[in-house]
Amino acid sequence: MAYRKKYSIKQILVDHQNWWQFYEKHKKTLRDSIVLTIVKLLSCKNLVRGYQVYQCSNPNCSHTKRFPFTCKSKACSSCGKKATDIWIQKQHQILPNTTWQHITFTMPAQLWDFFWYNRSLLNLIAKMAAECIQSIARKKKLIPGIFIAIHTFGRDLKRNVHIHVSTTTGGISEDQRHWKNLFFDQKTLMRMWRYRIIQLFRRTEQRQALIIPSKLQKQFNHTFTFSQFLDQLYKKTWIVHCSKPSNDHQQNVNYLGRYIKRPPIAESKLKHYDGAEVTFNYLDHTTKTYRRLSMSSEEFIGRFVQHIPDIGFRMIRYYGFLAHRVRGKMLPIVYRLLQQDNIQTTASPTYAELMQKNFSFNPFTCILCGQQLVLSYMYFGLSSAKSLLPFH
Repeated sequence: MAYRKKYSIKQILVDHQNWWQFYEKHKKTLRDSIVLTIVKLLSCKNLVRGYQVYQCSNPNCSHTKRFPFTCKSKACSSCGKKATDIWIQKQHQILPNTTWQHITFTMPAQLWDFFWYNRSLLNLIAKMAAECIQSIARKKKLIPGIFIAIHTFGRDLKRNVHIHVSTTTGGISEDQRHWKNLFFDQKTLMRMWRYRIIQLFRRTEQRQALIIPSKLQKQFNHTFTFSQFLDQLYKKTWIVHCSKPSNDHQQNVNYLGRYIKRPPIAESKLKHYDGAEVTFNYLDHTTKTYRRLSMSSEEFIGRFVQHIPDIGFRMIRYYGFLAHRVRGKMLPIVYRLLQQDNIQTTASPTYAELMQKNFSFNPFTCILCGQQLVLSYMYFGLSSAKSLLPFH
């Protein structure tokens, strides 16, 4: 079988000083979170970050091994894989074993750019999607379990703001004595979602707190106002996709996990890089076929880094009986109503366990004598603050 060369995001950033040239050209407009994330990514598994030294537990063996610290950045494919596995395992332990439904809330493309000029709006739309579900549940006096992922990208790395929702198709009654089923109608959800988003933009603009993208500003005048622009969007049918309810919530968890903790593009999609141009594959939702897209290194980096979230921004959120403030009290009730044993949570998988699971390899086994490696000492390298000094 022919060997296919593998390409990495880090390689593209480092090669020909692509990242430094991109930074120098765009530094006045780059968010701090972008610079911090890329600096962490570039130093991942580099000894400059620090490292642990392990030595063989066999007193007659002199073998030692250094393990560089990782960056734990959402833009890093390696760290993202570990974070994804840990998140998925945790959700499998917590989420009740019942019927779940995956719902995707989208909006017209004309609104996407607004979220880059008004990033605070991203903090509001997840709650609005949850309110659509909860509003229907409240009419039946039920409390469902909901978790939501915020996405800002399409598979071609262009801007595409949308919300992925996983919700139970049932809920706890208000007296907490019964579990009853729920049904979510696609058209009803669409109207509720569309109304909430349009109202969000109206209220924000009325407070004079909305920055309008320059491309759209040129369209508005006394004959075509921003309010009329929103009226046009409100008359359209927005896409809200409701998948078929499933008893296997693991599929939803695994699907969302791929996007929550990992970079916006998987490195397996990178098909070619020649030092100047990047080529990657993506699934075209319109034609349901894979397409190949090529662009300059600068454009690729620009598309990639624009989807790095702000520092502290939560890409996934929980509502209903999964909300952090109530889950400790309500989840045991859910387990009881569903006749499900309380799930015993286990510790997050260790580095060695993940390596064993994914590569059938124990990194803490001595390559010389086969004995266990034990921690000898740690060296702490540059902090993130010091790593950023060249960028100030």
